[in-house]
This record gives sequence, structure tokens and C-alpha cells, in this order.
Amino acid sequence: MRLIYEAKGLSSKDAQRVVEQVLKDKEATLDSLAPEELGLDPTELGGSPGTAALTSFLLFSLGALIPLVPFLLPHYRIAVLASLFVSSVALFAIGAAITIFTGVAVWRSGGRQLLLGLAAAGLTFGIGHLIGVTLA
Repeated sequence: MRLIYEAKGLSSKDAQRVVEQVLKDKEATLDSLAPEELGLDPTELGGSPGTAALTSFLLFSLGALIPLVPFLLPHYRIAVLASLFVSSVALFAIGAAITIFTGVAVWRSGGRQLLLGLAAAGLTFGIGHLIGVTLA
């Protein structure tokens, strides 16, 4: 924090004094760090837990439908391959979209999401296979 205040023109001694004063009060520390470090204004952080829960439910439900839609096709093997393809594209797209917030390279973020999603699917398939669950 001292470096931030020094960058704003305070002397090292004055910056240290401000930091010591701010750190004495938790609320003041948060009010100071949020805008300085993160560029956030705590008074503008709205939203409600109910809206967050509903949005999360709807997005997870929509995401869960993506691999199921190909099973509307009449042939099981084609549906499995189509589901794998559509799910892979969706996983990569979600990972790539996250770069808007993270600033990470699109290929890295999309690839990471794709690999983690496919690993989770593979693990689920493996467990199902081990306990004897089959779809066909």
C-alpha cells in the first residue's frame, strides 16, 4: 500500500504514516485497498444472493443440456460422438470467454477448460464403467 501512496506523490514517510493509520481499522483498510489495488468501489458492488443463486441455477441447467441435446438423434453412436464434439466446443468457448475477466490467452484458458471438462467426463465414465453402469 505504501508504494501506491508514494506513486500518488506522497513522500515515503507520509505514505508509511497513512498506511499505518489505515491498517488500524479493518473497514478503512478494505475501503482503501478495494479501489487502490483492484479498482473497485465497494459502494457500487450490488447484487443479491437470490439473484446470484437463480442465475447460477439457470446457467448450470443450460450447461447440463448441451451434452444431452445430441441424444435426440436416432443413432446412439452418432449421438455419443456428437455429444463429445458439442461438449468440447462448449467447454472451449466457455474457457475462452473467461479471458474477458482474466486477461489470460484465449488458447490457454479455453484449452484448460476443455482439458478439465474432458478429464471430469472421463473420470465419470471410468467410475460408471467400474461399477457396471451402461447406457446402451
